[in-house]
Amino acid sequence: QVQVVESGGGLVQPGGSLRLSCAASGRFTTIYTMGWYRQASGKERELVAIINSAGIANYADSVKGRFTIFRDNAKNTVSLQMNSLKPEDTAVYYCLVDAFYIGSNNYWGQGTQVTVSS
Repeated sequence: QVQVVESGGGLVQPGGSLRLSCAASGRFTTIYTMGWYRQASGKERELVAIINSAGIANYADSVKGRFTIFRDNAKNTVSLQMNSLKPEDTAVYYCLVDAFYIGSNNYWGQGTQVTVSS
């Protein structure tokens, strides 16, 4: 089993910054993709950013140029630096870890609330 724990959410004013962190632990031999998704109230969960083990990242168009995803393979962590935050970034942010043990499986964190409001 793999545990995924997020931290770093909170309330921030428009134009502000937040950094989310996620750590994976448990039984696995390797981690492929790590990433962040978000789900706003009344909407479907959507991709924010993902990064593979080689460090290649992809971003949703809505966050390009504002958000940066970082990964530390040695520590099995992924972070999301969010700058120039907008009210429409308000959502619960979930960390996704694609880890391999006997097979490849996706594991989700419990979610962390990000609220952008004045």
